[in-house]
Amino acid sequence: MFFKVDQVEVSEYPELVSVWEASVRATHDFLSQGDIEYFKPLILNQYLGLVKLACVRSKKEKAILGFIGIADQKVEMLFVHPKAMGIGIGKLLMKYAIENKEATKVDVNEDNTAAVGFYKHLGFEVKSRSELDPMGKPYPILHMKLGR
Repeated sequence: MFFKVDQVEVSEYPELVSVWEASVRATHDFLSQGDIEYFKPLILNQYLGLVKLACVRSKKEKAILGFIGIADQKVEMLFVHPKAMGIGIGKLLMKYAIENKEATKVDVNEDNTAAVGFYKHLGFEVKSRSELDPMGKPYPILHMKLGR
């Protein structure tokens, strides 16, 4: 299957939040319902506007299947809809970030073991660990850097 990376319009932010929520529910089983509800408006109203966004869409419906947000050579967010996981969308978005946005860093929840493995497979190495996430919540974060 051939996919291409596309730009995101501000009007599509609600769709990104839907992809984010579906992805988080499928991969972040350590988060509570309250955590998801806490982060949801922050994603929509603050975080999306702080990064350069790109996405991959389905060919037929043009629905967003996954997206990435990059700032200062760091992948700040990467989410793929569960129905599109495992078909190369995350890898394509990371390749785009590395080759076109010079991304070399990513932070990942330590408890999201699939994501940690994904980034390691792409050549990222754990450089340090924080006990709390950036919001002060008890979700350890691994700070990873692309090994070259």
